Amino acid sequence: MEQRVRELSESEEDPLGLHLAALAVLDDQGTVVGWSRRAEELVGHPGPAVMGRSALEALVDPGELPAARDAARKCRKAGFWFGVLPVRHQRGGHVDLGLKVTAFARDGGREWFLAGARAEEVLQWQRDRAVLDGLYHRCPIGLVVHSPDMRILRVNRAIERFTGVPAADFRGMPTGVLLVSDDARKAVDRVRQVIRTGRSLVYSEQYVRLERDPARVRVASVSSFPMKDAAGRILGVAEMIEDITERHRAQQRLALLAEASTRIGTTLDVEETARQLAAVTVPHLADHTSVDLLQPVTRGGEVGRTVAASVVRVAASSDAAGESSPRDLPGEPVEFRQDSPQARCLTDGRPVLEQVLPPDWFSVYRGRGTRPPEPGAHSLIVVPLAARGLVLGVMSLWRVGRPEPFAVDDLTLAQELASRAALAIDNARRYTQQRQTAFTLQNSLLPSAVPEQSAVEVAPRYLPAGAGPGLGGDWFDVIALSGARVALVVGDVVGRGLHAAATMGRLRAAVHTLASLDLEPDEVLSRLDDLVNLLAAEQEAAGERPAAEPVAGATCLYAVYDPVSRRCSLARAGHPPPVVTAPDGQVSVLDLPAGPPLGLGGLPFESAEFDLAEGSLLTLYTNGLVGERIMDVDEGLARLCAALTRPADPLQETCQAVVDALVPARPADDIALVVARTHGLPDEDVASWRLVREPAAAALARTLVTGKLTEWGLEHLAFTTELIASELVTNAYRHAGGPMVLRLIRERSLVCEVSDASHTAPHLRRARTTDEGGRGLFLVAQMSERWGTRYSREGKTVWTEQTLTETAG
Repeated sequence: MEQRVRELSESEEDPLGLHLAALAVLDDQGTVVGWSRRAEELVGHPGPAVMGRSALEALVDPGELPAARDAARKCRKAGFWFGVLPVRHQRGGHVDLGLKVTAFARDGGREWFLAGARAEEVLQWQRDRAVLDGLYHRCPIGLVVHSPDMRILRVNRAIERFTGVPAADFRGMPTGVLLVSDDARKAVDRVRQVIRTGRSLVYSEQYVRLERDPARVRVASVSSFPMKDAAGRILGVAEMIEDITERHRAQQRLALLAEASTRIGTTLDVEETARQLAAVTVPHLADHTSVDLLQPVTRGGEVGRTVAASVVRVAASSDAAGESSPRDLPGEPVEFRQDSPQARCLTDGRPVLEQVLPPDWFSVYRGRGTRPPEPGAHSLIVVPLAARGLVLGVMSLWRVGRPEPFAVDDLTLAQELASRAALAIDNARRYTQQRQTAFTLQNSLLPSAVPEQSAVEVAPRYLPAGAGPGLGGDWFDVIALSGARVALVVGDVVGRGLHAAATMGRLRAAVHTLASLDLEPDEVLSRLDDLVNLLAAEQEAAGERPAAEPVAGATCLYAVYDPVSRRCSLARAGHPPPVVTAPDGQVSVLDLPAGPPLGLGGLPFESAEFDLAEGSLLTLYTNGLVGERIMDVDEGLARLCAALTRPADPLQETCQAVVDALVPARPADDIALVVARTHGLPDEDVASWRLVREPAAAALARTLVTGKLTEWGLEHLAFTTELIASELVTNAYRHAGGPMVLRLIRERSLVCEVSDASHTAPHLRRARTTDEGGRGLFLVAQMSERWGTRYSREGKTVWTEQTLTETAG
């Protein structure tokens, strides 16, 4: 059974409470018949001095009597009076008392009960009571008072306006009764915590969704504090509740802008930037977002100032789950009706806010991949993606699940997001455009095909950097040389960008020129070193490079392989050493003198020669392959060697094995890789004779050539080859000293060479009609496909090449 008798405590702050007030009792004639000790302390009159006397005569100054008598008349009439009355103190002067007078019946008559305290204390108490009254009736902040048994005792008018429920109807309701279950549970837990701990909770934010309208989400700031009596017992919990929905939304908008600043524009990929924009807006601003870009934008192309309003491409979309919607089919073309919001936005460049969409709004879509995001979409924002005066596309935002339509503040936020994203998209578009231009330039500078030759089988691979800015200066080359030989080249210009690519192109052209001179590898690098220094001087003179800045140099590896001798001559300028795989699978890094990088100037380069068995693999590469930026060089070389242990595999498979073992998905540096399998010419395809320097040497040469060509079945080349050999031997006899060497090589073409000990270069000249000689080299040039001279330390070799097929006469 509920206990109905309970002990309560008066407030220690109520000046008119029975334990603090001065108390007196008057009979119906105004005579003092009761006087408390507190009254004696307050006004100084002892009880015997006032008992039985008229209260007005004993306690009121004559000058205050008219006002006191007027108050007495009002009290008799109303049966109650509350006000301030000056009372004479026993020691002189007076005390302003706040008095509360109440009539009560006694012995068939009426007596008056007086409770008084100092006027300033009573007035302060009254002001405190006025504040409490204002909290309940006029305060715009909600107030809810809960009992210890988790029921609502009282709410103020603000709560009534917030919920739409009359304040009187709340009395006795369970705490949180009007809220959806999740929000109600949080409200009950908060009140219980305050009751249990006796400590206040300040500024707790909570979502407030009413059961009768659960889709409408509001946010409240709740401060809860315990109410205690004078003895410290908890009488309940009071909560101040402020609707901060708009402030919360503003904070969310600011947070969304801050998040967009960190998430949008982190990449220079157009479509990834569009996806970042869509992901940022969902679900904080919209339930569904699609970003539609003009097709030239996605390809890095130019955008005209007159926009074709009906053709865009869905570059990115996002739904409430944060994933692309299958309805949008990113990458598919989209065609809007000319009267659609998207078309108007594209054409005018102005945003569109459709707070309430008509039921048939989705009819604005037309074409493949253009279905609406959700049939229940009810509000739409379309904003242009414009940067630097160009409209790049549009962003469309829909509200589907949440009932609130888009507001003007939402449009402002969408415009700010679109403005930031559009600048990032345009930067990505420009970067894509410049990168495509640069790659086109770089691809034009790299070899498009490997020349046909018999010395080596080659599998080249060029891998551009996936993460670094700009282009790299890595390059490779395969150059067919005279005498069935081949030159293999890899190089790397220091730096990145168009300047590095252009420098690479100039060096590659220089290597081709030097290779045509048939110079030794160390001599080729020395000439390249001079060229790099010349380029640096030109840059400095043009003001493109400060004098104190180091020269932007390059590294290079130049190798020449001879299939006749099966020897390879190499030299390197600061470049990683080549790797050789023997036919039995043994892998070794060639001990080749490193040499200084190109551009230092004045330092020598050294060549080295190695015998390579037929079927060996010779692997050349740039430093991006062995991972100087991501791994130790020794570790990279070890992994490279491990990937080259199967020399008989197809070269493309070997190349891919190297890439798989060493190259990450997005390499930090460009990589040039050349894997070559060596071949040797059979002995029966090479004929060489040492000729004594004598007048009959030319005749002997003709005889030897005719015999060998007959043996090879090349009789149709006998006449021209006899003439070529005869002229070359005759020139050597006349202008050189010492013995001569005549050599024929049968491969893709017929090679005829004559070597001597002289370094004097033969010159092709046009003989006059009256000249008896000087026509030999002219005839050689006319009868051969190519001819030239190469030099060695022992002398020179004049060579010619003829096609093996018989041409129709």
